[in-house]
Amino acid sequence: MKVLSLRCAGEHGFEGWFASEDDYRSQQERGLVECPVCSDRCITRLPSAPRLNVSRPRVGAEPKDAAGSTLSALQSQYLKAVRQLMDRTEDVGERFPEEARRIHYGETPERQIRGQASRAEADALRDEGIEVMALPVPRGLVKGPVQ
Repeated sequence: MKVLSLRCAGEHGFEGWFASEDDYRSQQERGLVECPVCSDRCITRLPSAPRLNVSRPRVGAEPKDAAGSTLSALQSQYLKAVRQLMDRTEDVGERFPEEARRIHYGETPERQIRGQASRAEADALRDEGIEVMALPVPRGLVKGPVQ
């Protein structure tokens, strides 16, 4: 197993696990390697040293790369929150503007929904007093075909 340090064009750092160096190259050439935060497929491999866990960290020792650890923790929390949101909402797809209006005007029972809307559709919903929020969802968290 080969663990590589990777980064997207949006500067999100993450690890990729591959069966071999050839497996990484093959997936990269086929556009299968993407950022788990923003789904960017413009991925750069970062230089990395082999991991050798030869001793236990000292109690209370600060991580050597505190900024990187903090960023990694934030990315992890973001992905966890998006997964929870997706688990707790109904995907109405392209029917989102219509379904949001039906809920707002009491034509259908209130429930938590998510889906797709253009910027103009989202602005029109807001003008009607319907709260909507755009949320980028990484491709790896989307169930079903990706558009």
